[in-house]
Amino acid sequence: MKPWGNSQRARTRLLPCAVLAALVAGCAVGPNFLTPEGPAEANYLVGRGPNGANGDSVAGRKIEPGADIPTEWWEVFRSRKLSGLIRDGLTHNADAGAAEAALRVAQANARAQRGALFPVVGAGFDANRQKISTIVSSGVTSNAELYSLHTGQVTVSFVPDIWGGTRRQIESAEALAEMQFFQREGTYLTLASNIALAAVEEARLLGQIAVLRRSIELQSQLLGILKKQHDEGQIAMTDVVAQESAVAQAKLLLVPVEKQFAQQHNLIAQLTGRLPSAVPVTHFQLSSFTLPRKLPLSLPADLVRQRPDIRAAEASLRSANAQIGVAIANRLPQITLTGNAGSTAASLSQLFSPGTGMWMIAGSLAQTVFDAGTLQNRQVAAEAAAAQAVEQYRGVVLAAFRNVADVLRALQADARAIDAAVAAERSSSRYIELVRKQVELGQVNIAVLITAQQAYLQSSLARVDAQAARLSDTVALFQALGGGWWNRIDPLNGEVLADSAVQQTVSQAQ
Repeated sequence: MKPWGNSQRARTRLLPCAVLAALVAGCAVGPNFLTPEGPAEANYLVGRGPNGANGDSVAGRKIEPGADIPTEWWEVFRSRKLSGLIRDGLTHNADAGAAEAALRVAQANARAQRGALFPVVGAGFDANRQKISTIVSSGVTSNAELYSLHTGQVTVSFVPDIWGGTRRQIESAEALAEMQFFQREGTYLTLASNIALAAVEEARLLGQIAVLRRSIELQSQLLGILKKQHDEGQIAMTDVVAQESAVAQAKLLLVPVEKQFAQQHNLIAQLTGRLPSAVPVTHFQLSSFTLPRKLPLSLPADLVRQRPDIRAAEASLRSANAQIGVAIANRLPQITLTGNAGSTAASLSQLFSPGTGMWMIAGSLAQTVFDAGTLQNRQVAAEAAAAQAVEQYRGVVLAAFRNVADVLRALQADARAIDAAVAAERSSSRYIELVRKQVELGQVNIAVLITAQQAYLQSSLARVDAQAARLSDTVALFQALGGGWWNRIDPLNGEVLADSAVQQTVSQAQ
């Protein structure tokens, strides 16, 4: 049964041939899991890109379809400060530590579940002294009313996995451990991306602060000139007051930006697992980052194997699929084998002496005859849970492809936005210089200069925002493609986290 196909209720048929086949082949009941196939699409976007190529192109940036993603993808920005912060965060962040602990829990549960395949061996010792009635004792050879009994024995209990229900339960537990593994990788990826985005945001705020302070400085210089002209009787007081208002407005804009900049430091401290007072001020600037000219772009068919959230959803689907087999096996006859061997004697010194040995072997077969539909409904619930997991998996895949498509559209817009912002800033700068000279000569009203100042300020802030957006969207692209976790070296075995190594990491059977 294909795990994402039409849901059909598996009906348990207790036919002799089916029972015999299960006993002989030792197969597990329930549907076998099939890895979902990747999409057949060649591109993420439709239409043509800004340079006339396919829709996945980005103007001014070379897209390399199928290119591998490095493990430490943040190194492409060539910022030692950023790389140090991310490594610090991966080591000390609380969410990363919790994800690592959750993986160990899931791995231990999977190993514990494997124990159900083996017999349970126990050892015990009993010692008691009893008094029985005289009537009963008269029939005993010793004619004793009081006697002691010492028993030491080893007990073995084994439930053969005839129908494969135990193996399906193990499969489910291992799938949950695999899901937790990819959730951990997703946590690492999100953390690294958030730190990079926080650094870019700090650089953006610092750039805005520089623009605002420069604007306040220039406007204050002009205010001094106007005051001098007013003292000489060249202009009215209204022109001076208007410029004072413009300076005050610029200072008012600076206050919330400085507050956000200070709070951004606190965010970076939290992401790196430190107290705000324990982290030195970073002071990232936009010039601290190098914008990569080449961008990798995973093929759509590869994305489903790279995204941690998709792999986690697939593992969850596998776990739910295995639970169908568990539910079916619970409806079939259950065999239990038990045995014990030991020694029983009237005194401790006689224990294990000749003639005191005892043993027992027993087998039982149990079949639920009536349970008011409990087991049947549990099977139906397991099938419905698997169908739910199918839709959840499909939803995660669709969201992932939308994520990549959105990032590509954003990168395309960034290229146009940065060009427009730079051109607007240059034009506003030339215009304000011309108006400033005309104001100094008394040829233009001060209101025209104030409008020009505001236009220049807004264009400068827009240029800073456009530069930061291009960096942020580049970070978002690496995050959307999975972040290159599969190239990371596993500290447990020294191998890269390829599919084979992932399975070894998840199970940790040895």
